[in-house]
Amino acid sequence: MGNEYRIALAGNPNTGKSTLFNALTGLRQHTGNWAGKTVSLAQGSVQHKGHTFNMIDLPGTYSLFSNSKDEEVARNYIVFEKPDLTLVVLDATSLERNFNLALQVLEMTKNVLICINLIDVAEQQGIHINERLLTNRLGVPVIKISARNKKGFPLLLDTIERIVTGAIECQPVQMKYPDEIEERIQKIEPKVREIVGDRFSSRWVALRLLDGDETLLKELGGRLVPEGAL
Repeated sequence: MGNEYRIALAGNPNTGKSTLFNALTGLRQHTGNWAGKTVSLAQGSVQHKGHTFNMIDLPGTYSLFSNSKDEEVARNYIVFEKPDLTLVVLDATSLERNFNLALQVLEMTKNVLICINLIDVAEQQGIHINERLLTNRLGVPVIKISARNKKGFPLLLDTIERIVTGAIECQPVQMKYPDEIEERIQKIEPKVREIVGDRFSSRWVALRLLDGDETLLKELGGRLVPEGAL
């Protein structure tokens, strides 16, 4: 068996994320619960060019600010379990609404692939999406697919393989905030980096601290203390 990689699927509800997961994994999947949570966990695998992609279907969420168990589970997996790639599934007919989650993921982790689903429905509605322009602006690959019809799957799987093997290097765009927030980030980020090192994005942690995210603080404390970082 070739190299194994973990691929996390993130997306808003009703973007076709689970349809994509089912189409890719077929019968090679199983479900259970996240440890200590009532949120269901679906995992499956895909074989491609000698590699095994272990797909984790994260709960569908509109954000990753830990306002619910689903959001907390999705956020914690991306940040703390460090999948080899996070695949963000967007609805081609509702890109503006969906991009909120995508931009949050881009702040949290480097290896990201944006997957624009329901492209056939969008085209029927006269919506045309320039994925190359989006790729240039976001700094990560953007692929158009139709999960229901398995349209775009060869390119999708090839792009996953190229990212996880290092052939494509993702350079996610860094969101810019108002000057007051950026100044505060600059003040606390060096101190955050001293504590978290390169294990997590110090800029993202600094943002969450400024936002007063207590659940993240508790999670960080529990994970850093055993390693003697606090």
